Amino acid sequence: MTIEPDTTEQKQPRAAYSDGPRLLADIGATHARFALESAPGVLRNVAVLLCDDYPGIVALLNAYLAQTSGVRISHAAFALANPISGDFIRMTNRDWQFSTDEVRRALGLTTLLIVNDFTALAMALPGFKPEELLQIGGGKPQPHAVAGVLGPGTGLGVSGVIPTVDGFVTLGSEGGHVNFAPADEREFAILQYAWREWQHVSNERLISGPGMEIIYRALALRNKAGAPSRNAAEIVSCALEQNDPLCLEVLECFAGMLGGAAANLAVTLGAFGGIFIGGGIVPRVAQWFATSPFRARFEAKGRFSDYLAQIPTYVIMTPNPALYGVASILSEHLRGRTGANTLMERVQHLQHELSPAEQRVATLVLEHPRKVLSEPIAEIAKLADVSQPTVIRFCRSLGFSGLADFKLKFAGSLTGTIPVRHSQVRMTDSTHDLSAKVIDNTVSAILKFRDQLDVNSIDRAIEILRRAKRVEFYAMGNSRVVALDGQHKFFRFRIPTSSYGDSHLFGLAAELLGPGDVVIAISTTGQLPELLSAVDTARAAGADVIAITSSKSALARKASICLAVDHSEDSTTFLSMISRILQLLLIDIMAVGISLGQETGDSGEGDSERRRLLISHLDI
Repeated sequence: MTIEPDTTEQKQPRAAYSDGPRLLADIGATHARFALESAPGVLRNVAVLLCDDYPGIVALLNAYLAQTSGVRISHAAFALANPISGDFIRMTNRDWQFSTDEVRRALGLTTLLIVNDFTALAMALPGFKPEELLQIGGGKPQPHAVAGVLGPGTGLGVSGVIPTVDGFVTLGSEGGHVNFAPADEREFAILQYAWREWQHVSNERLISGPGMEIIYRALALRNKAGAPSRNAAEIVSCALEQNDPLCLEVLECFAGMLGGAAANLAVTLGAFGGIFIGGGIVPRVAQWFATSPFRARFEAKGRFSDYLAQIPTYVIMTPNPALYGVASILSEHLRGRTGANTLMERVQHLQHELSPAEQRVATLVLEHPRKVLSEPIAEIAKLADVSQPTVIRFCRSLGFSGLADFKLKFAGSLTGTIPVRHSQVRMTDSTHDLSAKVIDNTVSAILKFRDQLDVNSIDRAIEILRRAKRVEFYAMGNSRVVALDGQHKFFRFRIPTSSYGDSHLFGLAAELLGPGDVVIAISTTGQLPELLSAVDTARAAGADVIAITSSKSALARKASICLAVDHSEDSTTFLSMISRILQLLLIDIMAVGISLGQETGDSGEGDSERRRLLISHLDI
């Protein structure tokens, strides 16, 4: 183990976390970097361990923790050079496999998050200062724009970060595995050499440390040059310190390939916030890299050369950048929970006050939380060796009305990534289980819906509604309830509002509309002929049409604005339930938006205050 100097001592002192330091780690295929975050952005006990020295991840973690003088750790987050999906992780570059939850229990942690290493690095990008970066070439970053990151090391990591209204969203990408595309005859010769071993040659096969060794052997063969066997570190050393012609050619070829990959990422993401180069290779040769073929190749994009010339490229020079990113992810996860996973801690704190039978349920919750979430009450009772009423008593002892209520809150506060998944209600399900499944299915759909919202379309719809002389709702069947809800809300805003649920009346009402009027047409399928005809009539009369429907429907194409609800339900066989909830949410979003808009002075002061008071979401 090597302990690095604490680079944060000169920073402005910040309030320490009340529940103790947080354990951060960036675990690659070769090295693992650790730190304790004692306060936001303040890292201490930074250490680097060689992964080959340990048989598994728990041994690796214990080796670091043994050097921290017995500090009590409650919360931890790790960046891992591996795809992350669910609880069980099998590393691709090491013979390690483990359960996130088992590691959490083995270390006695309350919270353990594990994310892809380049997802963590992407989350660190917004916090970098100019002195922590080396710009390569020209270009200027645009504010509030997408940024991309990639970096060669043992593999090739790729990710990006997208700014949102209240933070950032990172991309969980495995873009290093896209097909390698040669740009000239020399690179094609290298690809042909790699094809001898692999049918599929990805960018990672060549734009990485092991890839540099493949380039070296391929160019030696192509140049008919006798060359001793060298690893990546020796190739770099021979190129920069001994000016070895073959090694210099390898480095130049490598930099050009990386430039091509960076350009492809830039045009794919529209990364006008910049492209950032990390990983374990480039920052070590940054000064040479600044004059390498990288930037010329980055801009060599034919008709899109001018497009790429505007995008800046940087080498990340700050030590251990992924640790800052994973710290941000952990902080976001714990935000609003006073730095603690309160429900798990409540179970731990109250366990000694429970009856012996309830304590067995508590032990099951603490040791196998995912089983408790996924299994019905009968299986939970069997696993805890208690009766089903005991499970209910346990939930009520914690302040919940029953198992369904407990599961819903537990899923929201449990450590790690536990998505709420869609699950079918079975004929044999108890009331508790069917309640939990209906709630989980709806929550899952709402979260997916939130992530797919077209905010620009909502903005345009709200702006149109603020100026509307009259608003009419057209809907039939299950959507009729949504239309009536919208009429009730908008009428209370003192907007002349009506609602029609008869297909014959749609056309008659639409003929009376004019400029400044707005129709809100609501339909799950968006295919009803009478509704489509009425929309045509309204548009011809100069009215605007806001459609709440499937984005692929005929109604969406005819409307002025489409607010998409693309949740899939078989409405021909079953009663559509979740789509109705999503449609109602769009009505609520527009209602809150209209109310907020009054603060800009669109109406008189008294009318503005009256509209705001009608909305329960507002902080009055």
